[in-house]
Amino acid sequence: MQNSLFPSLAEDARSVAPATLSARELLAAPVSRATWFAAGDAAIGFLASFLGLVVLVLVLVSVGTVPALGLGLPLLALALLAVRGLARLERARLEAQLDVEIAPPVRAREDRRPWFSPAAWWRVIADGRTWAQLGYLALWIPLASVRLAVLLSLGWGAALVANTVAPGLETPTGIALAVLAGVLGVLVVALATQALALLQLRLARALLGRSRAQEAAAEARAAAARAAQAEERAEHLSESRSRAVGAADEERRRIERDLHDGAQQRLVALGVELGVAKRLAAGDPEAAAAALDHAHEEIKATLAELRDLVRGIHPAVLTDRGLDAALSALAARSPVPVAVEVPEPESLAAASSAAQAAAYFVAAEALTNAAKHSRASKALLRASVVGDRLRLEVADDGVGGADPAPGSGLDGLRARVEALDGSFDLDSPAGAGTRLTVEVPCAS
Repeated sequence: MQNSLFPSLAEDARSVAPATLSARELLAAPVSRATWFAAGDAAIGFLASFLGLVVLVLVLVSVGTVPALGLGLPLLALALLAVRGLARLERARLEAQLDVEIAPPVRAREDRRPWFSPAAWWRVIADGRTWAQLGYLALWIPLASVRLAVLLSLGWGAALVANTVAPGLETPTGIALAVLAGVLGVLVVALATQALALLQLRLARALLGRSRAQEAAAEARAAAARAAQAEERAEHLSESRSRAVGAADEERRRIERDLHDGAQQRLVALGVELGVAKRLAAGDPEAAAAALDHAHEEIKATLAELRDLVRGIHPAVLTDRGLDAALSALAARSPVPVAVEVPEPESLAAASSAAQAAAYFVAAEALTNAAKHSRASKALLRASVVGDRLRLEVADDGVGGADPAPGSGLDGLRARVEALDGSFDLDSPAGAGTRLTVEVPCAS
C-alpha cells in the first residue's frame, strides 16, 4: 500500500494500471493481479453507485427546499453529512479492493458540534471538501456504468468474434483471424479495465481525499504549534537555569559561611592551643600534654567538618564507585532506616555525571527532610534508567506536608533538576507520607 498522501499519476498507474506503462505489462494484463482487482472494483463499485445515486437525489431535493429556511437548511446539512459518510465508505472500499490509501479531509474540531446546532449546519454547508465529494458522486455513477460495460464487453466481444469468423474457421486463415481477434479483444478489455480503475482512483484522490491546501494548512498549524512549544520550552529552560544559577550562588555563600564559621574558627582555636602547648612544654609538661590532646581533638573535629563540607559539594564515593554505592552510603548514614532498590545497577552508568549528581543531592535532601521534619519510621530509595532518562524515587511514611517554597532546599533541588531539562514531582499530602519522583535525561 502506498504511504504518500499525494502519489503522482505514474505511482498510481504502477499500483492499479501497470498495463498503461509498458508493453510487457500490457501482454500480461489478462492474468495480472491489477486487472482482477480492477474488475472486482468495477463490479462492486457499480452496485455501490446505487447508494451514491440515492444520496445525490437527496442532496438535490434538499437544495430545492432551501428557500424554505425552516426546513431546507437542516435537511441540506443532513444530506451533506450523508455525502461525507458515503465518501468515507468509498475510501474504505477503494482501499480494500485496489490496495491504495486515500487520506481523509482535515476537519476542524468545530465540525463536531451537535447536528442540530445552526452553526454546525452552516459549517457543513460551507465546507468545500464536502461539495467536492458530492461532485465525485455525480461522476461516479456514470463512470461505474461505463466500467461495468467494459468488463461485460469481454464476453460480448468473444461471442461477436465467434459469430463473425465462424464460417471461416474451416480454413487456417479463419482460425488465425479468430485467435488474433480474441487475443486483441482480451488485451483491450484488460487495458481498459485497468485504465478506468486508474481514472476512478485519480478522481477519488482529487475529490474524496485531503486537498493539498488542507495538508499545507495542517502542516502550517503543526509547525506553529511546534514553534510555540519550542518557545515555551526555551523560556522554561531559561527560567530554570536562572534559578539554578541563583541556587549555585546561594550554595557558594553557604560554603563560605560554613568555612568561616566552622573550619576556619576551629583552625584559629587549634593555632591558639598549639601556641599554649609550645609555651608550656618546658615549664609544665602535663599542661602542655593536655593542650596537645585538646588540639588533637580539634584536628579530628575539623577534618570531620571538612569531610561533610566536601561531601556536600560533590561526594567522592559518587565519582569513585557510582550512584548505586553513593545512594547506599546515604542510606547507611541516615537516622531513618532506608531500603535502597536499584534493579539494574550497571544501567546507571548510562547517566551522565551531572544527572547522577542531581539524583544524589535530591536523595540526600529528601532523606535529611525525612529525618528532621517528617517523623518517618522508614524510607525507600529507588533508582533506575527508563529509556533515556534517569529516574529517582524517594518515599517515606512520615507526616507529609512537604512544600517546595521559594528559597527552600526542595526549591533549590527543583531548580537543579529543571536546569538539566528534567522533571520534579512532589506528592506529599498531609498525614500520608511524602513521595518525590525526579527524572533527568541521561545525557544531561
